[in-house]
Amino acid sequence: MALVGRRDARNFGYGRQLSYAGPQALRDLFGGGHYGTVKAYSDRWQAFVRWCRSEDGPGFNDARQIARRTLLDYARYLRQQVEQGELAIATAQNRLSSVNRTMAALRGDLNVKVPSPSKALGMQRTSVRCSVPQGQDREHVKRIVDVLCEHQQPRAAAIVQLARATGMRLREAILADLPRLKREAEHYDKINIQDGNKGGRGGATAPRWITVDDHIREALRYAEQVSPDGSRNLLAPNESYLDFQREIVRPARDILHTHDLKGFHELRAAYACERYEQITHHLAPINGGRCRRLDPRLDREARLQISYELGHGRIDVVSAYIGGRV
Repeated sequence: MALVGRRDARNFGYGRQLSYAGPQALRDLFGGGHYGTVKAYSDRWQAFVRWCRSEDGPGFNDARQIARRTLLDYARYLRQQVEQGELAIATAQNRLSSVNRTMAALRGDLNVKVPSPSKALGMQRTSVRCSVPQGQDREHVKRIVDVLCEHQQPRAAAIVQLARATGMRLREAILADLPRLKREAEHYDKINIQDGNKGGRGGATAPRWITVDDHIREALRYAEQVSPDGSRNLLAPNESYLDFQREIVRPARDILHTHDLKGFHELRAAYACERYEQITHHLAPINGGRCRRLDPRLDREARLQISYELGHGRIDVVSAYIGGRV
């Protein structure tokens, strides 16, 4: 049996770590068999644990602390990921269902669960952007960068500049290999975004070349300038990604909110809208553009290019950044 302590102890007796407890409880539930099912549930449980530990999560490491409210907060987070094009609806629903099943295995009852994962996620909701992205105005972004620097947050300021200039995800901006990107910019006038990106699209090493402009050069220069000694990215050599999120990203996010920027992801959407306009010479749909009606082929070409530059494998995801095909 996988139970390692009393059922009323930490993680209901399945050990000290939430990440360890879930898979152990699932092995008990399935009697040591159904390896594929246990593996799938365990992987989705680990995604939940990562959220718990992230700046968006509650910081729990004991399943006894998890209440139905926690699961509803997780559902809202997953729904946001779907709306931003980061997750497919089916993936989000599977993750929430697997957390339900794992919590039941840990607790030995069904008292803490989301009764209807599909309803909690709002499956009928569209993933097409309905609001104009904040951060499109570069002067607005510059003011935020200045405020972050005033609050002794130069590395957060570097993330803002990289996200707005290149469309990088938060993790990509933090883990970007700055010397390599600077070298590529100098030699090729392009950079290949590889570090910290997601799997999918043929794997996390799929080429993703972005043409360099002055904004990108300045963002790279500043990021390299504030990169800690002995590091190739924005993490200090002895600093974990989780520590960086807690100590740098979380307080920086509060500053963004007070200066009319919902989050770093808005800068990615602002980048996408700018690229759409550069490619088509029309405003992005969310900004009132009508390229789709005037030239459907050009609209599709722009969406394909932006999908590639953002690191997505599906053209439909671009609607979450620039608006639908109106």
